[in-house]
Amino acid sequence: MTALYARLSQEDTLEGDSNSIVNQKAVLSKYAADNGFSNPVFFIDDGVSGVTFDRPNFNRMIAEIEAGNVATVIVKDMSRLGRDYLKVGYYTEIFFVERDVRYIAINDGVDSAKGDNDFTPFRNLFNDFYAKDTSKKVRAIKRAQGQAGEHLTKPPYGYMVSSVDKKQWIVDEEAAAVVKRVFDLCIGGKGPMQIAKILKEDKVLTAKAHYAKKKGKALPENPYDWRDSTVVGILERMDYCGHTVNFKSYSKSHKLKKRIPTTKEQQAVFYNTHEAIVEDAVFERVQELRANKRRPTKADRQGLFSGLVYCADCGSKLHFATCKSFNGSQDHYRCAK
Repeated sequence: MTALYARLSQEDTLEGDSNSIVNQKAVLSKYAADNGFSNPVFFIDDGVSGVTFDRPNFNRMIAEIEAGNVATVIVKDMSRLGRDYLKVGYYTEIFFVERDVRYIAINDGVDSAKGDNDFTPFRNLFNDFYAKDTSKKVRAIKRAQGQAGEHLTKPPYGYMVSSVDKKQWIVDEEAAAVVKRVFDLCIGGKGPMQIAKILKEDKVLTAKAHYAKKKGKALPENPYDWRDSTVVGILERMDYCGHTVNFKSYSKSHKLKKRIPTTKEQQAVFYNTHEAIVEDAVFERVQELRANKRRPTKADRQGLFSGLVYCADCGSKLHFATCKSFNGSQDHYRCAK
């Protein structure tokens, strides 16, 4: 098999049509045909950054190589394989070599069958620098937008993008009703796990299933599988009060996907930027209740003073302890430590 690999990220589209998937496929197909490469198979990752190597079709190509099914890998240029010079170097100088896979980058004049190319490491380094520079520019734009009060994320469950103004969020009435219910249940004394259970029993579509339904797509396998973590995410999101909260997380490097939560002091809040689903007073009350959580026991009973009493010795919260075999007089509170 001859693997023809093509990749395009959102940043690459800034360069125009020269790196489009259509253009890459045309270049790769012509080169394979002109040079007699048999059994060409395309592996395409569209809209995926070159910094990450966790790409669906790149991984599929690697699996085919490890299975011994690929003789040659051809890309339009080295940046298509990736923009992390350390990882690109690993694949081109170790991984492909160990598996006797020929590697060709057409526009860069790289062909492993013709021996080492002294400029290859420098091209990898330049591609890595390009990714870092682009990341800085994108971050600067996002910071300026965020400081101006523009939304930096997609609208949360309960809102949708306005068809008139793409920068504006409007209420999604069907989902907003569920959001209001979640807050009401919390005010009524229910915890995230209990709320998730109620929504599941009442066959309320999850956010993923709701979006699929709106787009006319097939529903996911478990359309009512609400998770307590999803409920927590709703209860803690100030955006539902009609306010925009920017800079809630950051990444240490453009090469890392992991986002690190920021402190409240690092965040920027812009008030009354869109229609509220939940009143400020309701949101604040929920935060107070969650600060003094009352966790249900396995016996599905809650102590009257759960979240309100503390250990006289160490100051830790006392947790309500009970079981189904206990009568009321046996229930007690236990120190967390």
